[in-house]
Amino acid sequence: MASQQQLSHENDNWKKDLALPQKDTRPQTEDVTATKGNEFEDYFLKRELLMGIFEAGFERPSPIQEEAIPIALTGRDILARAKNGTGKTAAFVIPTLEKINNKKDRIQALLLVPTRELALQTAQVCKNLGKHLNIQVMVTTGGTTLKDDIMRLGETVHVVVGTPGRILDLASKGVADFSEASTFVMDEADKLLSPEFTPIIDQLISHFPKDRQIMLFSATFPMIVKSFKDKYLVKPYEINLMDELTLRGVTQYYAYVEEKQKVHCLNTLFSKLQINQSIIFCNSTNRVELLAKKITELGYSCFYSHAKMLQSHRNRVFHDFRNGVCRNLVCSDLLTRGIDIQAVNVVINFDFPKNAETYLHRIGRSGRFGHLGLAINLITYEDRFNLYKIERELGTEIQPIPPVIDKSLYVAPNALEDAQVQQPNRQLAIATRQQQQQRDQTQYNNNSDSNPQQQNHHQNGYQQQYRGNYNNSGRGGGRRQQQQQRGSSSRS
Repeated sequence: MASQQQLSHENDNWKKDLALPQKDTRPQTEDVTATKGNEFEDYFLKRELLMGIFEAGFERPSPIQEEAIPIALTGRDILARAKNGTGKTAAFVIPTLEKINNKKDRIQALLLVPTRELALQTAQVCKNLGKHLNIQVMVTTGGTTLKDDIMRLGETVHVVVGTPGRILDLASKGVADFSEASTFVMDEADKLLSPEFTPIIDQLISHFPKDRQIMLFSATFPMIVKSFKDKYLVKPYEINLMDELTLRGVTQYYAYVEEKQKVHCLNTLFSKLQINQSIIFCNSTNRVELLAKKITELGYSCFYSHAKMLQSHRNRVFHDFRNGVCRNLVCSDLLTRGIDIQAVNVVINFDFPKNAETYLHRIGRSGRFGHLGLAINLITYEDRFNLYKIERELGTEIQPIPPVIDKSLYVAPNALEDAQVQQPNRQLAIATRQQQQQRDQTQYNNNSDSNPQQQNHHQNGYQQQYRGNYNNSGRGGGRRQQQQQRGSSSRS
């Protein structure tokens, strides 16, 4: 009887020894609070997994986790649609880890994602939640050495997290054996089922057993998902928590400007807003780098990231920005998919996106997990019809920006008094930029020395991307820096 009492999920004595993080007291919206009242213990998960869940700061399941976890544990195929930032990653990671048998030295699950940054983040979630389970997690993406992956797969691996091209490469070579992998998860499934990835996914599934479980998670599901569902999923359990598309905690504004006024407008926003961390989106890699340079000249330190950079540089930018080294990040749509940085409370669309799907994913970088956030869009004359179209498609209202923005709309109550508007410091911003450039140039040279073909490839890429000019205040900018920056930094 005593042993039964000890195993009861209602016995909370074991929780007393957990190293719990500081409680997050920020208010949350109904996107994550409108639950049925379930607890993680209700799913009778392994004690070691529960320890990892609580030590990661999870208190109770969000709506998508309540819906997905118990169904996933039964082994049934799932098609789940929920908003960005509502806990989708944990909704599939938790049941995946629960079903892993750490006594077997075979790959038992694949978590497939569309971008390298998201792969690193998802793998880290697996490691954090499963840190007491003795489960081996491996992350593999393009842009890294294949030899390292082959050596790692020579050891025990239970869960593989990666991007489609690299995973298929390893499976086709017979290095990664998925013949006993019963769990196949596709995060950001709409992107993974786009034309660029679909042929790879079709080949990849052939390496899995016939009785595998497939789970698809995303915020948007275009028609292409239906053909995949009909072809591969067996009576999937469908979850749709998208009664509305945009997050309730994100306030959206637009500022109507001329192209040449954009940098000035951004400077004004920096001087007025109480930014904890911000992500600023551009529509091209060329504009990303040149805008980062302009922001540095204004006196604000910033990093930048885009797809043409070396993967090691992108990893470093992502890691440092997540750790709060810098307040501002300029990027292309590379980081719109699933990237979860809790400190980001402001997203700025320096260039307005072309479609509603991209807009939805961009603004979803703020207001993570029901918290408050701000999305500001710089709209030119050419963007006006796009603005109306996106409002209609998403069923949302993007309001004109007021002279003064109420800080309580995007700043946590406990930070209203403490946090400060960032102050420009041009000398510090330039010094930070130069320091990062030097570090990344050293790393670039090391990579190039070991791979001359890679050096030529990246030099050609850099030469090509600097041919354009960034227009600021009616003047062409950036020509003088072309020779200095070719083949160099990952950061500003």
